[in-house]
Amino acid sequence: MIKNKFLLLLLLVSIPLTAQTKQITSALSLFESLKSGEEVNAVIHYAKCKLIIDGEETQSPDAIGGMKLMPFEYFAKMSIRNEKAYVTASETRLISHRSYGYVLNYVKIRIFEDDSIEIIARYLDPNTYEVKMDEAFNATINTGSNDGAVYLWLND
Repeated sequence: MIKNKFLLLLLLVSIPLTAQTKQITSALSLFESLKSGEEVNAVIHYAKCKLIIDGEETQSPDAIGGMKLMPFEYFAKMSIRNEKAYVTASETRLISHRSYGYVLNYVKIRIFEDDSIEIIARYLDPNTYEVKMDEAFNATINTGSNDGAVYLWLND
């Protein structure tokens, strides 16, 4: 009896240790995973992105960020006069920034059917919503065999 309880306890403790992530390597796989209700995380390597500020390309920071793609919206091609189908998700968090003080950190990601990605990052004043910082990044999905800046991970 004690042996059975010990084995059951060992099994319950080891189950979380076997959970693994699986990389999603295309927009099509992403669309299917999200439509199936699966949880997807994006990890963005900003240094590999093309950074556009005020219409001009500039050096991207050597930073990494991440977000869950939940909630999300999917727009089929031409559903809202869009030339390409895409998934979009956004997240806003209150952070403390060394130069701006407390700001709302807003990040929006759009992942297009051709594996291209657009990321908008803004710092907003939490009281007035005045934009303190506004950046746009262009990237691609990392396929495991390219240098894409955005890794998509499916939680198993």
